[in-house]
Amino acid sequence: MTDPREQAAASLPNAEIPNTQIPGVYHRRIGDMVVSAISDGYLDGNLEVLINVDRSEAERLLGEAFRPLPGRRTSVNTFVVRAPGQPAVVIDAGSGTYLFDTAGQQQKNLAAAGIDAKDIGAVLLTHMHPDHAGGLLDPDTKALLFPNAELVVHEKELAHWLDEGEYAKIAGNPMHERFFGCAREQVTPYLGQTRPFTAGEVMPGIHAIDCPGHTPGHSSFLITSGNESLLIWGDTVHVPEVQVALPETGVTYDIDPAGAIATRRRIFDMAASERLLVAGLHLHFPAFSWLKRQGAGYALVPEAWDQAFRPAP
Repeated sequence: MTDPREQAAASLPNAEIPNTQIPGVYHRRIGDMVVSAISDGYLDGNLEVLINVDRSEAERLLGEAFRPLPGRRTSVNTFVVRAPGQPAVVIDAGSGTYLFDTAGQQQKNLAAAGIDAKDIGAVLLTHMHPDHAGGLLDPDTKALLFPNAELVVHEKELAHWLDEGEYAKIAGNPMHERFFGCAREQVTPYLGQTRPFTAGEVMPGIHAIDCPGHTPGHSSFLITSGNESLLIWGDTVHVPEVQVALPETGVTYDIDPAGAIATRRRIFDMAASERLLVAGLHLHFPAFSWLKRQGAGYALVPEAWDQAFRPAP
């Protein structure tokens, strides 16, 4: 006698195996604002980029976090900030085609979120490295991907990356030449619609915090609405499993390593002391986390995923 369950199973189609991931989009309400994490993808690499840390200690921390060794994975995130009665604001433009094909996903994920890049009113840059400013132009036509957006960037970033004297200092270093080339190619077409800043409120409800070291004008952004705040801390860390526990750890991309350490210590202390919700451009997607002191360092506590996203009041 045939088992009815076997008959039912035989009538069902074979399972379809997915070959793509769901869109990298996650919304978080901050007061009357909505901040959407938009994934640009990720970058896999080795541990040679880490400085001022013992290699075995870095591997131990990554192993304890169940990360595959001997490399590391660096998420690349961007954010969209939407406030009532205001055009949307993008924080960082992702990698474009400058780095690996595992990154450069911002435009695809903006579209998945129902966001048209032509409707963006401002692009705020934490700094002008390729994984943050590499997606400002269409890679084929070189047309502006955010044609109606004001480009808002620290005045020291513009002064550094567009200065011929600074470029001459790194001539012959392929990595730094590539960084300068990206910054100039991507930002120069926006100069007619660029607004430099130093600190303070750069957009309604968004305050810039000067965070030099990683680059001269590296910036974090504090978003405040009502009694809620979010600190988007830029490149305070690149490998969170290591640098959160050992804040003295830097990366070879730091232009001023000592300055980057001082900034990291200051931002960590601020986040932990004020119990600020934080998001990082290189925290694992969707990036929203809390920071607490732990021993001589700190520990990162990812915020629980909120499926019941609060709608607009």
